[in-house]
Amino acid sequence: MSRDENEVVYEGWDPSWGSKGSKPGGGSPSGPGLDADSAPGRFEAQLRELLAEDAYAIAPSPAPCATIQRQGRTSSRRRAAATGVVLVTLAAVPAGAYAFGRTDSSPAGTDTVVGTASPTPSAPPTATSPSPSPSGPAGPATPGQLVDGITLSRAADGLDACIAYNSGMGFSQTDLGTAADYRILLAMNSTGDDNAPGDGIFVVAVKEKPKSESEQMRVICNVKDGKASGINISGSDAGPDTGHVVPDMNGGKLYKQTIITSNGWKLPFRWGSIGTVDSSVAKVTVTYGGSTSEAALDHGWFAATGILEQQVTAAPRIKGYDADGKLVYDSDQDKFYAKTLS
Repeated sequence: MSRDENEVVYEGWDPSWGSKGSKPGGGSPSGPGLDADSAPGRFEAQLRELLAEDAYAIAPSPAPCATIQRQGRTSSRRRAAATGVVLVTLAAVPAGAYAFGRTDSSPAGTDTVVGTASPTPSAPPTATSPSPSPSGPAGPATPGQLVDGITLSRAADGLDACIAYNSGMGFSQTDLGTAADYRILLAMNSTGDDNAPGDGIFVVAVKEKPKSESEQMRVICNVKDGKASGINISGSDAGPDTGHVVPDMNGGKLYKQTIITSNGWKLPFRWGSIGTVDSSVAKVTVTYGGSTSEAALDHGWFAATGILEQQVTAAPRIKGYDADGKLVYDSDQDKFYAKTLS
């Protein structure tokens, strides 16, 4: 007999008991009509037992609370141990590093960076190089070499203007260097004349540390309204036939006025006189227009200045003395010195 496609056949079921799971007397295979001792009853009991075992097999096991708590305590101890390692590491950092901590004045829950008090050990002392030269020229040996209210700063600005003026002259072949290479020898007011109209200031500067006599350099600069309007550059006038005192051959622009169209000098007139001296000279005087001024001696140079109240025709007379007061130079006896004003 062929089976219906919907027929359910139980394993161990005898088809003679009825089709589609019915048995004589009615009831379904899983119904109450089954006898526990009958074959279908034993089969149902076994099926129920297997289903119960499978249900237990897939049910979740109880939560291992004790294990979780134990692992949590172990993790806490490990974190505490790790924190201790970090603290030990911070304590081992050399002095001068930073540590983190909350100060008493810090708000709760905030951290402040606190520097340690111990400084980092300094390196062993080493030989230091000389200080760099100042950006401007050195000042004169005496305050009297800056007159008419001219400050060293103003004189330095004038020298800077002079050097820039020289650099801008296409025909100039002289490299003056920088203002820091010089020392201010004299700074005073200048009076305009027929040859150079307009008043201003004269700035006289000399090389601070020439390496040789050939590098000895002197600059006379005329500055008007902050701009250089004229410059005179000269080397050393000393030679084998010169004496202990050597007046500057081009220094006449500091003590005379040029008269071409005017009727006379502008008075009062600020004048200056400069030159070089050797080591035997202890004193220099300059007499001009009936008044005598003692010159300042400044690193092998002399500089004198005064006020002329009257027009003159004779050049300043210069005298030099040694430490004993003996006259060692007189410009009236110097064949190279121009004794009259042209």
